[in-house]
Amino acid sequence: MRRIVLWVMSTITVVVMMFGYKTSTSGAATASDQQVISRPATSTNSTSTSGSGSSGAKTYTGDVAQTRWGPVQVQIKVSGGKVTAVSVPQYPNDNPRDQEINSYALPVLIQETTDAQSAEISMVSGATVTSVGYVQSLQSALDQAGL
Repeated sequence: MRRIVLWVMSTITVVVMMFGYKTSTSGAATASDQQVISRPATSTNSTSTSGSGSSGAKTYTGDVAQTRWGPVQVQIKVSGGKVTAVSVPQYPNDNPRDQEINSYALPVLIQETTDAQSAEISMVSGATVTSVGYVQSLQSALDQAGL
């Protein structure tokens, strides 16, 4: 009888602990709370333009992709029909784990984008949710740019 009571109490304790465990918060962070991660594309003929010069560089912002852990939004700069820079103004960073994952995942995704010049890029292992949201927003920006 004593073993049964101990087993039931242990099972109840484990179930309560499982339901009480908090994972990443799913609240959407605002752009003012987040750092923008960006990297210009590496190119042999890199010409930097600011403003609306005659070079024709235009910026396109993709739609916000709502992911399980928060919003992801990609912004691209296009010049001469090529992606010259990529930034991510919105991405999940509500907790230290989100910040850790995205600190290594976003630079990889940005480099993949500038190398591939399309949304056909590899996902980052361990950051699948962010990668999927990134690709959705990137495709939106590329569609706006006509690429």
